[in-house]
Amino acid sequence: QVQLVESGGGLVQAGDSLRLSCAASGGTFSMLTMGWFRQALGKEREFVAGLTWWGGSTYYAESVKGRFTISRDNPKNTMYLQMNSLKSEDTAVYYCAAVQGLPKSQPYEFKFWGQGTQVTVSS
Repeated sequence: QVQLVESGGGLVQAGDSLRLSCAASGGTFSMLTMGWFRQALGKEREFVAGLTWWGGSTYYAESVKGRFTISRDNPKNTMYLQMNSLKSEDTAVYYCAAVQGLPKSQPYEFKFWGQGTQVTVSS
């Protein structure tokens, strides 16, 4: 069983940067695909970025390409989401998630979830 804990959310101005962290524990990480999702008030949860723990391959939603970077620190079992040039439409609760196996991007495909961290971008 994998446990995930997000941190790093907060209130920032448009154009600012923020880095989210996701600390993972339990289970075996070598075959995990991990991802960041977000859910704005009244909207569906949507994919933001993903990576494969074993190979480090990354993939992104079109809306964040060029602004957000997903990465991992193997010794610390921690995944990050560096968010630059933030916009008001990035305001949401951000969740990290994990699942065994090949890269995925749909929320229902992920098995393990963190509790979420709020990111608010004021314009």
